[in-house]
Amino acid sequence: MATVSGNMKSFYRPRKTTATKKSSKKSPINAAILGSTAVQTLATISHGGKPDLQYECSESEVVLRQFDLNMAYGPCLGMARLARWERAQRLGLNPPLEIESLLKSGKVQMESLWGGRI
Repeated sequence: MATVSGNMKSFYRPRKTTATKKSSKKSPINAAILGSTAVQTLATISHGGKPDLQYECSESEVVLRQFDLNMAYGPCLGMARLARWERAQRLGLNPPLEIESLLKSGKVQMESLWGGRI
């Protein structure tokens, strides 16, 4: 066994205790919007200029949005609603027949809820 020196201070260097000077320049609280003149960005406005939270949609669109959000029928990114319904049918996931009739009527939006947003 090697002998241990009783003086540990010589082995470990002492840390500097000088205080570091912090910058007095602080960033503004609202730095992300500082100097911005836009009230809302274009990403949050859709459907004829109304914000998404105030957009009123038909009952059929509500049903289709629920279909878009239901992960039991697989992912919906990058494909149309009808293609997703057909894929779920092929895989034996038993998607609702109401969705197929809505999509084949042509009176609803074929793009999923996430289409063009992600």
